[in-house]
Amino acid sequence: MRGRKKAFALLLTGLLWLYGCGSPSLDSDVMADIEEESGFDIGEELVYEQSIELQYAENFKIDYYEGGYTLLTITMDGTQFLIIPENGEVPQTLDKKIVVLRRPIKDIYLVASSAMDIFSELNGLDSIAFSGHKEDGWFIEAAREEMHKGNILYAGKYSKPDYELLLSNHCALAIENMMISHSPEVVENLENFGIPVMIDYSSYESHPLGRAEWVKFYGALLGKEKEAERIFTDQAAILERVSASERTDKTVAFFFITSNGMVQVRQSSDYVPKMIELAGGSYIFQNLGEPETKRSTMNMQVEEFYAGAKDADFLIYNSSIDGGVSSVEELLDKCELLVDFKAVENGNVWCTTNDMYQQSLAIGYFIEDIHAMMQGENDEMHYLYHLD
Repeated sequence: MRGRKKAFALLLTGLLWLYGCGSPSLDSDVMADIEEESGFDIGEELVYEQSIELQYAENFKIDYYEGGYTLLTITMDGTQFLIIPENGEVPQTLDKKIVVLRRPIKDIYLVASSAMDIFSELNGLDSIAFSGHKEDGWFIEAAREEMHKGNILYAGKYSKPDYELLLSNHCALAIENMMISHSPEVVENLENFGIPVMIDYSSYESHPLGRAEWVKFYGALLGKEKEAERIFTDQAAILERVSASERTDKTVAFFFITSNGMVQVRQSSDYVPKMIELAGGSYIFQNLGEPETKRSTMNMQVEEFYAGAKDADFLIYNSSIDGGVSSVEELLDKCELLVDFKAVENGNVWCTTNDMYQQSLAIGYFIEDIHAMMQGENDEMHYLYHLD
């Protein structure tokens, strides 16, 4: 009975909002249901308006309330952030576990490198005051320029932040990636100093465009929802265009040669194999790894890689760690066994550009590049280049 009541009330609320009848005040039962889903008491003063419907992302939620209040929920860890409009009041009955942020959002310590591209595309770099990477560590030109001008300061990497710098310059929010799980004491220290911590779980999204859809999360954080929707729509359009083409079923191996002679490959459940599939191909390792571990990569002996990938139609070398290679000869210097690979013999060896992994909004373009590679349309690439 309670489930039917909840469903009917939410449906009625949605219909009233849709047809422009104003934002109804929710009754206590429905508000209780929303609070039950969020896990926290969002306050009696807040009147729910609507939620953003996501297409691919699964690890965050965006809810809007009357008066310009926005509730961001990271579903992976349950943390919630209530964005208070400028000059707005903090609800007195708000659960203490909900982090309060007031617009305009400024003085961010950005450690999650995948988010810098999003802030740049949203014209939101003025919200970032501190970086977890040095100037020469960024491939995003706008970020390098802001650090060169002194508008963004290096405040230490994720495991060793410069607490004194952050505190003396009034850091308001730290945005971390999953690496912070290796240094939980940093989170504790930041929070003890009054700096809230937000963890970016975009790398845990199961669909490649789920990563790109995090632009909506940051768009809501900065109050730039329209810009975020436009950016994501462009990425989705690329996928739709590529997916409409006929599948090739050509096989692709995506790999990296480590310093100790091992071969690092992607687990089959990772987003890179899924991008290969979306581009019309097949990842050469179909059942590799354990999806439940959430790890994206694994290492294997060269002999094992040879046995599994020798007949792959295409090889893509991952440049993210060692900066890549400029020729097939340079690649063979790293691993002589590759000379017998089908892709090497046929001249189908490629390498990713250095900046791809900091370009979180490159997902659509990278899928398009893989598709073009398999189709033999190699004239205009964004994040792949051919090795001669």
